[in-house]
Amino acid sequence: MARIAEARAPASPTSKSQIARHKRILDAAAALGARKRIDVVQMHEVAKDADVAIATLYRYFPSKNALFTAVFQAEISAFDESRRSGEDEDLVDQVTDLLVGLSRHLLLRPILAATMFQATSATYVAATMDEVEPTESELGRILLRIIGAEEPNRQDLSVVRLLTHCWWGALVSTLGGQTTLSRAEADIRLGARLLLAPYSGNR
Repeated sequence: MARIAEARAPASPTSKSQIARHKRILDAAAALGARKRIDVVQMHEVAKDADVAIATLYRYFPSKNALFTAVFQAEISAFDESRRSGEDEDLVDQVTDLLVGLSRHLLLRPILAATMFQATSATYVAATMDEVEPTESELGRILLRIIGAEEPNRQDLSVVRLLTHCWWGALVSTLGGQTTLSRAEADIRLGARLLLAPYSGNR
């Protein structure tokens, strides 16, 4: 039954009341995920804390992986909205400020970060190739905006994909204790500088 539920496309909120319920669910999941690992969090707990029916929760989020992947996207979006950089800032600085700042923000709640990464990894593995293009993720869309790729070509998509992989690997290594935050940030900065070299002269 769990496999069938996860395969179902989630509903999207449209009315003001639905959007409010949707946000309450994400907020409740984030609060629980900050205290408990994903295997401990129960969907009925999320529904109770969000003050929604369990059927409503499953209509929007067919599984815990879907739920915490959505929490991850919401965290990225909220962080981006909170830190608009100046247009005259160097392109590499804009990208590294975003990725390094996002890492620091997520690591403030390491249990939630690990939960979101585990859920997103599972969602990524289960997705089709078309569903994992940079245009389908919040971070990918933000990076494409920063590099000025309103209509991205294959190189734009590849560069953003590689930037995302670099950031993802560095942060996962930090969460797992395989590297320090300062070393991870240095790797992210180097990766951004190398990958964005073709774009820097065009601005």
